[in-house]
Amino acid sequence: MSLDSSTNQGHRRRLREKFAKSGLTGFADYEVIELLLTLAIPRSDVKQSAKALMAKFGNLRGILDASLEELQQVHGIGSVTPIALRLIRETSNLYLQQTAEEAESLSDSEALSRFWRSKIGALHYEVFQVAYLDSSLRLLRDGVETMEEGTTDRAAVYPRTVIEAALRRNASAVVFAHNHPNRDVQPTEQDKVLTRALVLAATTVSIKVYDHLIVSTDKVFSFRKEGLL
Repeated sequence: MSLDSSTNQGHRRRLREKFAKSGLTGFADYEVIELLLTLAIPRSDVKQSAKALMAKFGNLRGILDASLEELQQVHGIGSVTPIALRLIRETSNLYLQQTAEEAESLSDSEALSRFWRSKIGALHYEVFQVAYLDSSLRLLRDGVETMEEGTTDRAAVYPRTVIEAALRRNASAVVFAHNHPNRDVQPTEQDKVLTRALVLAATTVSIKVYDHLIVSTDKVFSFRKEGLL
């Protein structure tokens, strides 16, 4: 083993030992990325690649939200590492969804807010999703469904389709969520009209609309909390 290789392996070991001892406390931002890269790039020095990712995308969230194609453009990243980073992101989303599913109640919508901020908050096109809840406001198993995907400013949503899906799931209540790609989570007039139509359709079959959330990566607008439901 060469001196450079030995030094690199020693550095990797120290990063892992530091994490095992105290988590990410005391890590510089690029060191967090560096530690992740060691899982996908087994032998090479990844410090410069980690710094290059930080320079291009700004922070961990920006890196995990980047497309596979954007990640592959960074020197030293290759084709396998972007898949590993996407897997990390999707695994965290699954963790948040399962955490919400196991909650005794989602009466404050906070667990779903975290999930949706991570899942759809950074998308460059609009997505409308529904969470199906039981009578105790617990999320049903596999209880989040994408109803529509749209363009950069809207997704076509049909109340009849949404309510039929809720009936098939035997849901007692629903929470709606969609993202605004422009990062402004204030509801548009179209959002308000759609929400009223969904509430009307749900009421006719005794399904409660508990909330409608508009999300970005770091903001959430709740129709319920703002008195619009």
